[in-house]
Amino acid sequence: MQYITAQNVSLVLFFIGLYGVLVKRNIIKTIVSVNIMDFGAILFLITVNYKPGSIPPIGSTEIERMADPLPQALMITAIVIGISVTAVSLTIFISLFRKHGTADWENVIKRIQKR
Repeated sequence: MQYITAQNVSLVLFFIGLYGVLVKRNIIKTIVSVNIMDFGAILFLITVNYKPGSIPPIGSTEIERMADPLPQALMITAIVIGISVTAVSLTIFISLFRKHGTADWENVIKRIQKR
């Protein structure tokens, strides 16, 4: 019985990211935690679809053994979306940091509410 599998690692990564999102007060740490959650979810969905012995669907005539390309294409799309969300999040963080001078969620929220 194997306890360290890619699916178990992906679930651990997801919950580590979730812990970081729920507990950390620093905006950068929250962004990194969301990225860890994203990576864990992508890894889980890739490993769930993995079939040992499958072949790439390029130029092959053995339809039964071909890997399904749809989940792989969706995961590539998810990776691109994750990178885009990270870039936008960091841009918003830089703007907040320049305006309020802090990376703490609570301090930023207090300063916004004082207006």
